[in-house]
This record gives sequence, structure tokens and C-alpha cells, in this order.
Amino acid sequence: MEYKKSQAIIEAMLFANGKEVSSKQLMTALEIGEEELQGFITLLMQKYHSEESGIELIKANDSYQLVTKKEYYEYIYPLLDNRIKPTLSSAALETLSIIAYNPNITRSQIENIRGVNSDGTIYKLLEFELIESAGKLDAPGRPTMYQVTDNFLKMFGIANLEELPDLPRYKLDENEQIVIDDLPLEQTSTTQIQNEDENQNRKEEN
Repeated sequence: MEYKKSQAIIEAMLFANGKEVSSKQLMTALEIGEEELQGFITLLMQKYHSEESGIELIKANDSYQLVTKKEYYEYIYPLLDNRIKPTLSSAALETLSIIAYNPNITRSQIENIRGVNSDGTIYKLLEFELIESAGKLDAPGRPTMYQVTDNFLKMFGIANLEELPDLPRYKLDENEQIVIDDLPLEQTSTTQIQNEDENQNRKEEN
């Protein structure tokens, strides 16, 4: 199959499907291997990356999707999209972060971390299709485990969970207070100044 036709087939499949298409589906349709598919995908991404294009090709885990570029959202939304957008509370964002950094976590484990009941929050995240069931834990009661979905990856603009920012390292000091090890330099300096001020105030009080 000639090169331009293969590329056109990938574009047609992605456009017609309207959502993500897996690498396996693309390879099966074109009868090509993974390395050859990646070559086509890379070239298509470069093509859509140009300023003249209003769409882009994104990756979510092992799938691909054609989407409109974010900078044109204000023009597209009034014309086509009248759906209710997910509004995430701080509790929902907190729960979502816990699940993203801890795939296959159960509700009780989430509640142990948060310290509050999370039934309603988990239900809302399931409704928004930002999390999904990852099966049952092999433990008494076989509780449901949760993981984030491809919709989560697309919403936050990452291809996979490996692109999540690293969490800051922390430890407990002699007063059992959390101390962050890798604060940015300017934040560390501010913290040191605040601590020095507090120590000075204590001395003056004494």
C-alpha cells in the first residue's frame, strides 16, 4: 500500500470514529507493524502541529484521536458544544489526584488517605467518566479498585500517567510536622525567612 494512501486511511479512521482509535485497530486495518505505524503517527502529528491547522493528533495510552486545538475553543464552543461541562470540586480534584497517583486503589484506601467518606465524590467522577473500575481486589469482600480513564489523560493534556508531575518528597521533623525536601529555591528561602522570624519572635517573648 502506498505511503500517502496509508496516511490518508489513518486520517479517515480517526476522523470518522470521532474518538480514540487503538494502535491495534490501525495496524489491523493497514496490515502494518507497530514501528511503521509510529512512523505515520509521528509525521501526522508534525503535520497538524503547523500553525495553519485547526486540529491536532493526540495520544492517550495506546490510542490516538483527532481533536481541535485548544486555542480555537472560544470559536467552537458557541457553535457546537452545549453540553454541561464537568465542574470538579476541591474534594473531587483531591480524590482524582489520589486515584491518578495510585492506580487500582479501593474506596476504603482513598478514604483512609482523605480522612472522609468519598462515596459521592467517586460516583461523580464515574459519572464524568474520569475514573473507571479496574477490577476487584483479591481481599475479603472483593472491593472495587479504581483507575483514571483516557478522558482524564485528554482533559489534563498528558499521554500517560508517566507524564504526571513528581510528588514532592517529605519527611517528619522532631515535632512530627511534615517537612518538604524538594521545595523550589525561592519557596525554600521564603520558608526559611518565615521560620527565622518566628524564632526571633519567640526569643523576644521570652
